[in-house]
Amino acid sequence: MGRPKEFDPDRAVAQAMDVFWVQGYGATSPQQLADRLRIGKGSLCNAFGGKRRLFGLALRRCFDLRVEGLTYWLEGTGPAKDLLREALLFVVKSDLDNPGRRGCLATNSAVEFGRLDEAAATQVRSFFDQAQSVFESLVDRGRREGDIRSDVDAKALASVLLNTLTGLHVLSRLEPGPDRQTRVVGATLALL
Repeated sequence: MGRPKEFDPDRAVAQAMDVFWVQGYGATSPQQLADRLRIGKGSLCNAFGGKRRLFGLALRRCFDLRVEGLTYWLEGTGPAKDLLREALLFVVKSDLDNPGRRGCLATNSAVEFGRLDEAAATQVRSFFDQAQSVFESLVDRGRREGDIRSDVDAKALASVLLNTLTGLHVLSRLEPGPDRQTRVVGATLALL
């Protein structure tokens, strides 16, 4: 009979995600991860293949949660423009309500890694592609239902909405309140 696991791997990935989200990849040591997960550094390598692989798992978990949340907001009932407003203002509020003002792990990782780590860049691009696809579906629906101008290019507007989303996360890390972000949301919605 094998030795029972002393930790839940899914919970450990969630805890690691929080560490990376607050500190970034580069500022997080394997020892900090082991301490947070309450395992030895050797167990960290055995269970997850090391810090880099655990970071990839944490990114995947975060992205899945973010796409699920975005889909929840944008696939609701009601006019597309209203759904978009509610979703973007929710992002602003939740970012500002977070005491650590940690922003978005995808955006933070894009800034930290750029193209220095192609695996991380590929994961972030994949998340951005998924988020843009959700936005594009909403724009298409809004055009069909007459809530969004029919002359807009859905793919181009979805790219603008993705850019707005990532920008809101960055601003919320710096701004003392929601004023600037609320103006960004208003100006973005005026494009529709």
